[in-house]
Amino acid sequence: MVDLHIPDALLVKNYIEGNETALATLIKRHESKIYGFIYSKIADRDISNDIFQDTFIKVIKTLKSNSYNEEGKFLPWVMRISHNLIVDHFRKTKKMPMYRETEEFSIFSVMSDNSLTIENKMIFDQVEVDLKKIIEELPEDQKEVLVMRMYQDMSFKEISELTGVSINTALGRMRYALMNLRKIIDKHQIILTN
Repeated sequence: MVDLHIPDALLVKNYIEGNETALATLIKRHESKIYGFIYSKIADRDISNDIFQDTFIKVIKTLKSNSYNEEGKFLPWVMRISHNLIVDHFRKTKKMPMYRETEEFSIFSVMSDNSLTIENKMIFDQVEVDLKKIIEELPEDQKEVLVMRMYQDMSFKEISELTGVSINTALGRMRYALMNLRKIIDKHQIILTN
């Protein structure tokens, strides 16, 4: 039977010292949360399984190489690894999902037309290209929060856990990202509507 009372940090230490069952305990303890997170972003069982396995391959390699140094924060660390693998997956397939529009940022409402004509589809594609170019001009920390929020439909709590910053910092980065996007749009006189 798996002992769920042993702290993650001790299990990590035991695994590093050669106790293979310690890793099995960690995986069993956190698999539903990690797999659920991956599946919520990918929505494909096979790809989610692959990313879950790749996550733990990276975990094992890092632990075996003695370069793990986030004692006491095992789950957020593993979640960041899985998040990065999800982002890599979307980069490889060149399709970042876009789930919802928010009141804060009305530019995305342009992309909500469900009955696209050929002309509207061309405009939609160009707007998306323009928007991604603009987003690339943002500072890295602001871009990361914006992409997680707008393209990956993550809550600020999830963003906070994955990036290792407070919720207030994540909110601040999103606010500055939106302000900077507006400045870039005004500066270049970009029109993101038809």
